[in-house]
Amino acid sequence: MSWIPFKIGQPKKQIVPKTVERDFEREYGKLQQLEEQTKRLQKDMKKSTDADLAMSKSAVKISLDLLSNPLCEQDQDFLNMVTALDTAMKRMDAFNQEKVNQIQKTVIEPLKKFGSVFPSLSMAVKRREQALQDYRRLQAKVEKYEDKEKTGPVLAKLHQAREELRPVREDFEAKNKQLLDEMPRFYGSRLDYFQPSFESLVRAQVVYYSEMHKIFGDLTQQLDQPGHSDEQRERENEAKLSELRALSIVADD
Repeated sequence: MSWIPFKIGQPKKQIVPKTVERDFEREYGKLQQLEEQTKRLQKDMKKSTDADLAMSKSAVKISLDLLSNPLCEQDQDFLNMVTALDTAMKRMDAFNQEKVNQIQKTVIEPLKKFGSVFPSLSMAVKRREQALQDYRRLQAKVEKYEDKEKTGPVLAKLHQAREELRPVREDFEAKNKQLLDEMPRFYGSRLDYFQPSFESLVRAQVVYYSEMHKIFGDLTQQLDQPGHSDEQRERENEAKLSELRALSIVADD
């Protein structure tokens, strides 16, 4: 949504008060900024949900890959651990999909619908600008005849120019008033429009992470081995890695 006024000559008379023009530019500028923010937020929300889905799908794939690992056929404890992980990842993916669907329905789609009104607003501003240029052109025409010697033909042309000017001036004033009345109302409506969406976003995240706490809490209970701290597991892994490095097939030449 952009607004580029036409570059034409100006009539001598100030047909639109500077305060009115400043009010218009201020209100329209706020809506241009709102349009940009809406587009950016919609894009960022889409990227975020795509990344969320990719993360949970990748986690499920990893657990499936581990299940197909030959170790699962040889070690029952390892099989039990990976099975528990796979179950947790699939639960996570299911809740993640629900969260993304909720965000798509209650946040992204409303953002998209809100953004769809800006082209209409842009057209209304362009119609107002065109009406202003017509107003200026005819005002300049009236002033041209007003500055001439008042002969019969000049007075006739002046009367005709004023008659042409009147509906054009009324058209511009109507369009200008409508935009000045409705642009602030449209800008103010964003709060009531988006508040339910953002509340839904927060609720979706709260539900999701509450479920994740339960899922990974259950997984922790299944995987934890009593008497084995992280430090002990790390020492055991290092010892096993040292044994592997001692094998001749991996020894340095």
